[in-house]
Amino acid sequence: MNKQQFIKAFADKANFTQKDAGIAFEAMAATIAETLKSGEKIQIAGFGTFEMKKRAAREGINPLTKEKVSIPACSAPSFKFGNSFKDTVSK
Repeated sequence: MNKQQFIKAFADKANFTQKDAGIAFEAMAATIAETLKSGEKIQIAGFGTFEMKKRAAREGINPLTKEKVSIPACSAPSFKFGNSFKDTVSK
């Protein structure tokens, strides 16, 4: 399912127009990004947790040249599904 298909399915389920569902989706994505950027995490009961995870600096290998490369430390967004959501999907 791509983004457009998701928005259509969301609109049908919520009884929204596709335009309103698209606006809601974009607003949700922007809010999640802004919240994570500010350093906070988002916990949605029954769904999951969005947070930033720190990755340590490490050594990597360039697959083309087989040369060792230094990869700097960084932060990356992460999402972990909650147990009740996992249970719902696995049944």
